[in-house]
Amino acid sequence: MGVTTVTATDGVLHTLFHSEQGGHEQVVLCQDRATGLKAVIALHNTALGPALGGTRFYPYATEAEAVADALNLSRGMSYKNAMAGLDHGGGKAVIIGDPELIKTEELLLAYGRFVASLGGRYVTACDVGTYVADMDVVARTNQWTTGRSPENGGAGDSSVLTAFGVFQGMRASAQHLWGDPTLRGRKVGVAGVGKVGHYLVEHLLADGAEVVITDVREESVRRITDKHPQVRVVADTDALIRVEGLDIYAPCALGGALNDDTVPFLTAKIVCGAANNQLAHPGVEKDLEERGILYAPDYVVNAGGVIQVADELHGFDFDRCKAKATKIFDTTLEIFARAKADGIPPAAAADRIAEQRMAEARRAHA
Repeated sequence: MGVTTVTATDGVLHTLFHSEQGGHEQVVLCQDRATGLKAVIALHNTALGPALGGTRFYPYATEAEAVADALNLSRGMSYKNAMAGLDHGGGKAVIIGDPELIKTEELLLAYGRFVASLGGRYVTACDVGTYVADMDVVARTNQWTTGRSPENGGAGDSSVLTAFGVFQGMRASAQHLWGDPTLRGRKVGVAGVGKVGHYLVEHLLADGAEVVITDVREESVRRITDKHPQVRVVADTDALIRVEGLDIYAPCALGGALNDDTVPFLTAKIVCGAANNQLAHPGVEKDLEERGILYAPDYVVNAGGVIQVADELHGFDFDRCKAKATKIFDTTLEIFARAKADGIPPAAAADRIAEQRMAEARRAHA
């Protein structure tokens, strides 16, 4: 489940058709010159049902990088939805560009029309760079839109349950490693305290944890420290992973946080965070295991948000969603048990369970 690298020599088509990171059912390139829209919609696997995954709005350096991200993120959504017990496959969309500069109502409406053209094979939602208000606009031209505001029939901000699910994953990790699901007295480092991270910090403090944070946005840090002056702030992620006595490291920003440059310096005994695609490349999970660091697979513990948006399609009920997200605790323990039984890292164990569910669904529909 590592990050896909696309170069000029192998190209996007080679990645799609020949690499282990490919195997996607459909990839749609979308362009609307009138609004400046350039987007990629990737559907990885629909064996369990319509593909579900958010729309990322990001200033990629190249179009190839955007396609690679869509391929990787959509594949991750297949695994996430399978492990969350949802009747949805994996999909993801990316819109190329700086949302601060080019995001307009007309662009979002044009994007919605492209999603609608897939006839329900893809259900979209929020992701990095897109928000509830954006999904309200997209929904005006596309009925397969979740993550909308309550006023428009949606569930609102999915970050709430994403953070709750990550907290359940942390509790399960603590149970597995230390025999107690509480985080009281544990030192937890949170990298990225924006959408999801600041809700996670609230859960941690309520449970009695000592919290250390970092974020590139000063306003995100200040929002927490103004309310909780006891929270310690460090300059950057490099400083955070080296904090002495750190028990848990929670990457909650962009992917690739666990790589050859960071893993050797991690002081934490557990990695459990909200960021997608934390493993920078295949093999990082083995490096973590060799260092005695317990890794809670990202797509398992951060599934609270997708559980929430999926529920919108059936008439949103927060209590029903929270009950499902609470089960992330049991799912995480199941993965650790499978990893121990099979003699493999937790990331590989989670992949096996997810792949088994997708394969069974494919055979059932054959």
